[in-house]
Amino acid sequence: MSMVDRWPDTTPGLLRLPSGRLVRGRGLGRPAPSGPEPTFGLYLLDRRPNSFDWESRWVAWPDFRLPTDRAEAAEAFAQVWERADTDRVEVACHGGHGRTGTALACIAILDGVPTDEAVEYVRARYAPRAVETPWQKRFVRRFHPGAATR
Repeated sequence: MSMVDRWPDTTPGLLRLPSGRLVRGRGLGRPAPSGPEPTFGLYLLDRRPNSFDWESRWVAWPDFRLPTDRAEAAEAFAQVWERADTDRVEVACHGGHGRTGTALACIAILDGVPTDEAVEYVRARYAPRAVETPWQKRFVRRFHPGAATR
């Protein structure tokens, strides 16, 4: 696939990873931001969402908790990281903070951010309230790049 136009730098919720890859985080409970639509989305919800006008993937993940299948989540994070090199990718849950922030922190680890710095990296560059619960923080601390292959 050829590279699509990147997210504009003014895109709300945009996280720039150290490699330069861009991922938009957002809350589905709010109106979609103006501007270009994603070409791929990862949706972290307790129930399968309605369909989108772009390719998407759903990971079952109850609010304030952890993904029901951690290996599937790790595989989805790797897919987002890979696709962010050529696509406009978004990661979203209902509120855009806990599950989305947790996923973005894991994706940042895949991009080379040290595990013990990933939560602060995402909070500083995406949203101060990202990664809401102690068990979400622990999930990030225990995440490792090989998690998607185990």
